[in-house]
Amino acid sequence: MAVALLAACAMTAVSVVPAAAAATGGLLPHPGPDGLVWVEEMTGDGGLVSGGAWEGLPTVLTAACEGGGSIDVTMAQQTQVAAFTVDCPVGDAGVGSVTMDPGVVKPGSFAVGVDASSDGIRWSLTVTQPE
Repeated sequence: MAVALLAACAMTAVSVVPAAAAATGGLLPHPGPDGLVWVEEMTGDGGLVSGGAWEGLPTVLTAACEGGGSIDVTMAQQTQVAAFTVDCPVGDAGVGSVTMDPGVVKPGSFAVGVDASSDGIRWSLTVTQPE
């Protein structure tokens, strides 16, 4: 598992930056036409299963959260393709993102899981494939 995670991280770029989105209501805006998935808001643990990925484009998984603690975000197809942690400050939003090169995400369905360190953490996520 650790080797798979290191391999996935080697193929991706991870960034974590603070965001002021919590003050305006939403944690992440709608991703627009590049979006495959938008989870506007959830609380606690969660995730999703979706489809429509294309291997010819990069894939960007972004998560934002607030409420204290952190969230662990994973994306998998038959194997894990991305994983990162986002710190979730109180009263502000933390944002993390990973960009996977074309070909890392294969055509078809994928699953994204969010493991929150506490049930009160509010989070949002997007999966996009920018052209």
